[in-house]
Formats: sequence, C-alpha cells, structure tokens
Amino acid sequence: MKPQKRFQRPQGGKPDRKFGRQGKPPQDDKLILYGIHTVAAALANPARKAIRLRATDNALARLAESVDLSTVPVETISAQALTKSLAADAVHQGAALEVEPLTPLPLNDLGAAKFVVALDQVTDPHNVGAIMRSAVAFGADAIMTPWRNSPRETAVLAKSASGAVDMLSHIQVSNLGQGLASLKEQGFQAIGMDSEGAQPFSELTIGDKVVLVLGAEGKGLRQGVRATCDTVARIELPGVLTSLNVSNAAAIALYAVTQARKTP
Repeated sequence: MKPQKRFQRPQGGKPDRKFGRQGKPPQDDKLILYGIHTVAAALANPARKAIRLRATDNALARLAESVDLSTVPVETISAQALTKSLAADAVHQGAALEVEPLTPLPLNDLGAAKFVVALDQVTDPHNVGAIMRSAVAFGADAIMTPWRNSPRETAVLAKSASGAVDMLSHIQVSNLGQGLASLKEQGFQAIGMDSEGAQPFSELTIGDKVVLVLGAEGKGLRQGVRATCDTVARIELPGVLTSLNVSNAAAIALYAVTQARKTP
C-alpha cells in the first residue's frame, strides 16, 4: 500500500483523515469494515481506532504484507463463520475489522490541499464510495460535503471506496455554498458539473487550486451552489444518452483536471 499523504498543519493539530460529522458523535459506537483493501487502509490510518480484526489465515497473510497487525487484537476465523456473521451481500475476502467511525474535519483544517471534490447532496453510498475511490486515484486531497443530506460512513460505502475512506480527508460544512465561497477566497477555482453546463469541460482553463462540484443524480446542483461556482461545465458525449451516473462523471472530470494541470 502506498504511504498516505499528510497535509501541512500547525504543530499539535488533530489527525487529518476522519469521516463522520464534525462536532457530532458518530452515528454508531462501532462499525464493521470488510474486504482486504478496506481493512488494510483502515489499519494503516493513524486516525482510525481499530477494535478487533477477524480474518482467515489466508487473509491475515495478505494483510501482513502491507500493515502491522500487532496494533489490533486478532481472531482467526473460518470463511464460512465470517460470512454468517456479516450481511448477506458482504464480499469480505476473509477479513472484517471492527472500528470506531471517523469524524470529519472543519473547513479550516484543509491544510495545504489544492484539489477538492465537493458533493451537493450525493447520498447513495455506492456512488459516494466510487467517487472517493476515483478521487484518491486521481490525486484529490479532500472531499467536502454539507452536514445535511451528506454521506455517513457505512460498511457499504467503505467497501465501494476500496480503502479511500481512510486515505482522503473529509471536510463537512454547514452550508456548501458558503464553503465553496470560502475556498474561492483561498484561491480555489470552483467548477460545477452539469450535463447542460454552458461550457464544455475540455475547453476550461484549469488553475492550480481546484474544487470540483458534483450534484445528486436527477436533481443536479442546487441553485445556490450552482451560482457560487465560477463555471458550470459539461462533459460532451457523442452518443444518444447525454448524461452519466454521477460517479462515472466524477471519474472523467477528475481525469480531465489532472491532465489539464500537467499541461504547461
């Protein structure tokens, strides 16, 4: 597993990767994460409190290749017994980790981040997890959501993110429009994504500090959030369908941003 990035922060600051609601207790006391990549990322995250690892001998061997297992109590278990203990659709790959849910960071804890993904009421855990996975893959530093109608950490979201929950700073704000305005004051370029955006994404000039804003499927960006964006862009599609699943659109836009930032 790649070493996790760390943002610059004042000495004595809080750990920088947490996921939940800022200033609020987590939704549950405990959470069960499953899957090799998800469990390994959680064990590698110093901000994550691990309680107990249950895993097969094979899964323990795989995990030991990338993380230190001495930091958590370990129970060896058969694959059949583990399957029975989890949800029917849990693809656990022989590993399940009991943890405390993470809590998000305030906006002023962004540190040296330059590439942020903001979600406007995108709540489906599969979509949010897929977006987080793409965000990490394309080098984004953080994800920002509003307190209301925002994703909460669940096993399904974490599995969809394939470890990205523990690799990406989660910023939560009381008002997304105000959060975007604050980022713009810090020099961020706010780019909203919409299938009917006024400008093709391929024609944008991308700055050094970018916040990519995506809205929920069907509803899209709310008017106040859209008005705060510097630009609302579209991905031009040559086929009959003119819109994409939000996680697919996010992956394409994230790739486009990284390519544009490489161009002198």
